[in-house]
Amino acid sequence: MRMDKFTTKFQLALADAQSLAVGLDNAMVEPAHILLALLDQDGGSTRNLLTKAGVRVNSLRSSLGECLDQLPKVQGAAGEVNLSNDSMKTLTMMDKLAQQRGDSYISSELFILATFEIKAELQSILQQQGANKAAVEKAVEDIRGGEQVDDPNA
Repeated sequence: MRMDKFTTKFQLALADAQSLAVGLDNAMVEPAHILLALLDQDGGSTRNLLTKAGVRVNSLRSSLGECLDQLPKVQGAAGEVNLSNDSMKTLTMMDKLAQQRGDSYISSELFILATFEIKAELQSILQQQGANKAAVEKAVEDIRGGEQVDDPNA
């Protein structure tokens, strides 16, 4: 996976997710780390997107915190964390979705759509907080206004 295909904002969210995993002594960066980083990102669009899609964002954030608290902790790993299988599957699905849309860059909103495709724990958490694929898809289209992502700073 080429990191330069992701928008600048999503690359920052991945770095923040990695830092979050390190701080929590988790060995792997899970999709929940990434979504939490996206929700907390200054100037990011994920919180607005999910609100527009009818998701209870504050409750979602709490659920993500609970999910992360339950992850196994490692000691002495010297801060080295890798992407989990679910995270890799999600990023790969994001790439596929971007190609289907004709995007030059892979943007943050595709992370949410990708979670509905890979059947992981994060999909269940999102659904419990009011997310569904159709509403998220509509919110993505509303925010994009039919535009493609052709700029890494989109």
